[in-house]
Amino acid sequence: MDSGQIGDDTSDRRKDYQVRKSLRYSIFDGAFAASMIGFGESFFVAFGLFLKATTLQVGLLSSLPQALGSMLQFFSNSLIRTFGSRKRLVVIAALLQGLMYVPVSLVFFFGEFRVRHLILFACLYWAFGMILGPAWNSWMGDLVSEDRRGAYFGRRSKITGTATFAATLAAGYILQQHGGSIEKQYTGFVLIFLLALASRMISVLFLLKKYEPTYEVPREAEFGFLEFLRQARFRNYGLFVLYLGLMNFAVFMSAPFFTPYMLQDLRLSYLTFTMVNASAIIVKMLSMPVWGLAADRFGARRVLSLTGFLMPLVPVLWLLSGDVVWLMTIQAYAGFIWGGFEIASFSFIFDTTTPQKRATCVAYYNMINGLALISGALLGSAIARMNAVFWSKYLLVFLVSGLLRIVASLFFLPRLREVRAVETIGYSRLFLKVVTSMPTMGLVYGLIPFRKKREQEE
Repeated sequence: MDSGQIGDDTSDRRKDYQVRKSLRYSIFDGAFAASMIGFGESFFVAFGLFLKATTLQVGLLSSLPQALGSMLQFFSNSLIRTFGSRKRLVVIAALLQGLMYVPVSLVFFFGEFRVRHLILFACLYWAFGMILGPAWNSWMGDLVSEDRRGAYFGRRSKITGTATFAATLAAGYILQQHGGSIEKQYTGFVLIFLLALASRMISVLFLLKKYEPTYEVPREAEFGFLEFLRQARFRNYGLFVLYLGLMNFAVFMSAPFFTPYMLQDLRLSYLTFTMVNASAIIVKMLSMPVWGLAADRFGARRVLSLTGFLMPLVPVLWLLSGDVVWLMTIQAYAGFIWGGFEIASFSFIFDTTTPQKRATCVAYYNMINGLALISGALLGSAIARMNAVFWSKYLLVFLVSGLLRIVASLFFLPRLREVRAVETIGYSRLFLKVVTSMPTMGLVYGLIPFRKKREQEE
């Protein structure tokens, strides 16, 4: 064996070692980033309601920041070139996102414009958080092997779900303990936002440790947004993006209003409100590893179709009762369905895009998604203000949202194609397989989320 071959083998082993370590670092990064969400982002709307936000302001607070953040991803490739690497862009954006919790905490002192300033800083928070998305997706796509994506991201999502669950419960407990006077309630919000800031800073430290493979976007791999829209209905990824756009339009008609419905109309305490939301988080956490393995084995398209047709029930079920046990049951069902939908969507993006075009494709998806979020929330706000059918102005919004979700799934899902060679399985059998696997795989591994599964990282 000549010296050149020995050098190549050594280089390959070093790269494999760096990749394995980076995948472990990514799990810790994800856990602390998820803790930030549980402590902070999950309570933005509750904080807005504490500051006396109107229905329209609640809709804007829930959608406008995400919409603007999504649309800014349009410039993802240009930013990667400006910063010189995907890693540098991700680290700087994550750092700035975390720092936004400082002005968010201080809007309480901004007088009558406090809610408007909360929306402004939330927009900056989401802009920094989402502008790193295409670069992060591209970066992780180079680190995770194609045949292990579902398993790895399912495991990672299980761990991030555990972190979100724990942080959300802790935040709810802190807010409950700081009930009473306005000043005491504000102190509770400041505490959870500071914990969110600390969590993001630790996340950034793990991002810094990760290895970034060499990456360059060739000019010929880029294509314009208008060209993408013209070709969307003829291409698998394009149809997928149009489907998610319409689905997210329907979802965000109702998404901003579950919090005011629970806190204002049902008058739930912060702790009860947190427990209702936590039931979705824990079931999502337990189901994601199983959904991930199912996507690897049976195809992302199969999982996407199953969950896409089950999802429209979620908002409609809220019309039947306001009992806390019922709400927790609905949220558990929602967590189960969203766990599969998100894993399948994530895997489908990787399956239907090339590494060179992935950042651009993700950026264009987020552009469409941003428009869907803001327009859906604004329509939901308008419907809520016009409601004369139900005792709560939000229930009509939930019903319309469910109807639009089924329209999106009926129209687009039959048109999507699986691009990998996978096993065939019927929808009812797939559903039963996932449900019956959860108590063993999901619960056992959910209780020991940091157990080493080295083979999933290779």
